[in-house]
Amino acid sequence: MHDDELPIDLPLVRRLMSEQFPQWAHLPLARLRSAGTVHAVYRLGDEFTVRLPRVGGASGDVLNEHHWLPRLAPLLPFRIPEVVGKGAPDGAYPWPWSVHRWVEGENPLQDQLADPSSLALDLARFITALRRVDTRDAPPAYRGGPLTEVDTETRDALGQLDGIIDTAAASAAWDAALRAPVWTGPPVWVHADLMPGNLLLVEDRLTAVIDFGTMGVGDPACDLIPAWNLLPGPARDLFRAESGADEATWQRGRGWALSMALIQLPYYQDTNPVLAANARHVIRTVLADRATGVTAADRW
Repeated sequence: MHDDELPIDLPLVRRLMSEQFPQWAHLPLARLRSAGTVHAVYRLGDEFTVRLPRVGGASGDVLNEHHWLPRLAPLLPFRIPEVVGKGAPDGAYPWPWSVHRWVEGENPLQDQLADPSSLALDLARFITALRRVDTRDAPPAYRGGPLTEVDTETRDALGQLDGIIDTAAASAAWDAALRAPVWTGPPVWVHADLMPGNLLLVEDRLTAVIDFGTMGVGDPACDLIPAWNLLPGPARDLFRAESGADEATWQRGRGWALSMALIQLPYYQDTNPVLAANARHVIRTVLADRATGVTAADRW
């Protein structure tokens, strides 16, 4: 999926396990099918996964997870990844990697939720609990700043999507999001990548949130993106109410969802069909959301 992606295969992972975690090297190992973009994930026996960055930019995320996941886990209402082994780089593999404990669950799919209202409540419960965590010494979140930080990249993506989507409507929606007042409150903890692929459900209820590589502190708006990448209308309204999002934060959250989708679609449309399909869903949802009436952001 990336020009600078490192080839990762079963022999490499077996060798790393044999050299660094011989106590688990005898366990069956198989690559997991995943729509993830920057990590290769392998199932190790019944109890573990092995997770390795595909690109150098994700290596710092691994170190953040090693440090922060054990500190966050007791404070959150749902399971998050548990690091049971901290892999080190070697001559053939240049970055830190992880062994995690296996977590049961299935990724939800947009338009296929059996109980979207319950999921909306679960998601609101997760993000509000995360916001309450002490921010002392916390790193900045990947999407914790103002939307203007991604304006150039978003507009470049709009140029690539001419003739593929309604770029005039998408540009108007993006301009409206940029007009929303910026966050002036204290920075709070955010996951910053609440895509469907990072949520695990059991019997239609949220059981775990995974992939905390973008976590940190900043504007809480970025954790509202499930409102558009996953939840249908009534559940979206419930999620907004339970998360306590004011109008400005809601508009910025919608802007984050739109920006992410616009950037993902041209980049992944030929290499990651699951992510590309979700990006198209987000764009349709955001444009339909705005078409229901003039928002407060349009008046700013």
